Amino acid sequence: MSKRPLILVINDDGITAPGIRTLISVMNTIGDVVVVAPDSPQSAMGHAITINSTLHVEKVKIDDGPQTEYSCSGTPADCVKLAVREVLDRKPDLCVSGINHGSNSSINVIYSGTMSAALEAGIENIPAIGFSLLDYNWSANFEHSKTFVKTIALNVLKNGLPKDVVLNVNIPNTEKKDIRGIKICRQARANWEEEFDKRTNPMGRDYYWLTGKFVNMDNGEDTDEWALKNNYISVVPVQFDLTAHHAIQQLNSWDFD
Repeated sequence: MSKRPLILVINDDGITAPGIRTLISVMNTIGDVVVVAPDSPQSAMGHAITINSTLHVEKVKIDDGPQTEYSCSGTPADCVKLAVREVLDRKPDLCVSGINHGSNSSINVIYSGTMSAALEAGIENIPAIGFSLLDYNWSANFEHSKTFVKTIALNVLKNGLPKDVVLNVNIPNTEKKDIRGIKICRQARANWEEEFDKRTNPMGRDYYWLTGKFVNMDNGEDTDEWALKNNYISVVPVQFDLTAHHAIQQLNSWDFD
């Protein structure tokens, strides 16, 4: 590119989270960075948007660096919408979301605010990537992810992405020397077997904590779960067209008269 690309940085863990601070530092080496991120954690918000209350955007400075930063009272998807419509003076060349604290592989992509931000950018025809590290700790070490994040981002800037496709990138929680490479994958068929931990508060009112375990039902060696288990970085191309195209012919055979 003849000039430095404009890069929009989003996340769902909040603008002060270590993951997004790492992502900002990497993107600063590639282009001109504008951050629009939630002012508080918005994990598992999915593609929620704010329609019944006001939104606020405030210019802030969290740490040193050339980036321009804004904190937003809304969801990750709100952040993209506001960035494109109100904050930026032109469409960004790339949107990166994350680095998320925790996995967004397999079915987790449905619930992920990180990936919903990337998908919202894709809807706006902006090449987009969601990055996640398989470590839920606030103090997670993101250092080993930097080289791979930069490599993937540069490839997207150089090669572009297929129309209406964004990338879901998950990084194993392991030492850099143990990462075996980057693998293009499909989403594993898996789900959460959920339970609710029922308790009673001092006033006698019942309340619930959502719990459960992740169950991978897919034995394929071409999936994101297999790649991550075997210390590969998984890259899954995802789309926001949820049409089950393979089912259209069958449904057209039904008698609706």
